[in-house]
Amino acid sequence: MTPVEILLAPQALTLVWPNGSATLSAQALRAACRCADCRAATLRGQPISVPTETALAGLEPLGHYALQLRFADGHERGIYPWAYLQQLAVASDAAAFR
Repeated sequence: MTPVEILLAPQALTLVWPNGSATLSAQALRAACRCADCRAATLRGQPISVPTETALAGLEPLGHYALQLRFADGHERGIYPWAYLQQLAVASDAAAFR
């Protein structure tokens, strides 16, 4: 499902879906990056280093299926498909209620 609206702020990305909305923090998105470097670090058991002052600096839609996010620390290789962003939102909501 494709969002009907995308709102970018330095500290968070808000996605408005036909059935609701979700806001994901810049830190959570940076920690969830699946670019080759971040995936390799995860597979080696190394934590992904996320600066405490992580901020979103921009985004680029990729066709009708994903966003490429740019972070203020220069990281801009991760691709975030809509389905993955929905999964992150559900996980974020579940964590908030623990």
